[in-house]
Amino acid sequence: MATTATRQQAELRQKLDEILARYEHLEAQLADPSVAGNPGRVGEIMRELGQLARVARKYREYLDLTRQAREARELLESEEDQELRRYAEAEFDELQAKRKRIWQELRKDLSGGELANVSSLIMEIRAGTGGEEAALFARDLFNMYQKYATRKGWKVDVMDVSPSDLGGFKEIIFSVSGDGVYQHLQFESGGHRVQRVPETEAQGRIHTSAATVAVLPEPDEVEIQIRDEDLKIETMRSGGPGGQHQNKTESGVRITHLPTGIVVNCRDEKSQHKNRAKAMRILRSRLYELERQRIEQERASSRKQQIGTGDRSDRIRTYNFPQNRVTDHRINLTLYKLDAIMDGELDELIDALLSPDDGDEMPEL
Repeated sequence: MATTATRQQAELRQKLDEILARYEHLEAQLADPSVAGNPGRVGEIMRELGQLARVARKYREYLDLTRQAREARELLESEEDQELRRYAEAEFDELQAKRKRIWQELRKDLSGGELANVSSLIMEIRAGTGGEEAALFARDLFNMYQKYATRKGWKVDVMDVSPSDLGGFKEIIFSVSGDGVYQHLQFESGGHRVQRVPETEAQGRIHTSAATVAVLPEPDEVEIQIRDEDLKIETMRSGGPGGQHQNKTESGVRITHLPTGIVVNCRDEKSQHKNRAKAMRILRSRLYELERQRIEQERASSRKQQIGTGDRSDRIRTYNFPQNRVTDHRINLTLYKLDAIMDGELDELIDALLSPDDGDEMPEL
């Protein structure tokens, strides 16, 4: 009977074979003169190729290394000259080490399932229990993700923000785009708890507050079609610090999707057109997430579950500032480097979440 690891390997190989076959099919289509004369189709192909390229090319390399390793093993088994055997053995070991490294990378690359190659997403951070301190923590979480994105070479675009009186965020919505964004950030959804002495605390006592995060993959417009008659669009004044700086024009936009009741506000831009475009992106992602929930109940958790209640007890991770400690409760991982993590050094934490649970095994030659 096949072991769990063997079954997982076979399933992963099947997915990789499908990705490579699709990639090569698209490459062949680009070489077809009838396709080359259709700019729209070429654009679609190039976009899909870009999404598949990282995994497909890496899998090609893995298959090539596997072929070379088999040849080195055959030489090792048939060669009688001791010096040549030592050479073949060293080459075989080196090839196997490379195979193992790339196999582990491929497992992580596909950890997001069919969304592993999504290159744009929308994150929502909302202050939960804790009043002003929770809003300040929501701001700190945004800064953490923004710094992490900068380290990764990703682009961050703030779409809407509701500031608190002391400079925190009651809520902030922003997009992140770049290679592998969903793969790396997919597990950030949920409740985040902070334990620290608030800026507003005069007695030096440690308080517990919470903020919540939702991660929504951003679909292409062709994937989610929204009918104009399903929308109620209203304008409002954009947010601002008040006084002479308050925006006097109604450039803010509120869009209500009538069939689902989803409401999106965007006030960050001075241009009503830009606010409307951002609001539509947020709405499209929320509708896409609802559709994913309907189709893939076993894989996708609902957005309500992602957001959680915002209560102190609803948590996936705890940030303890006095002890410089962060704990991820889903994988029982504790790191004493909270200062570095808040500065955007999330790789160790995220790599642990991405690591598959089937050990370091790779397919036999």
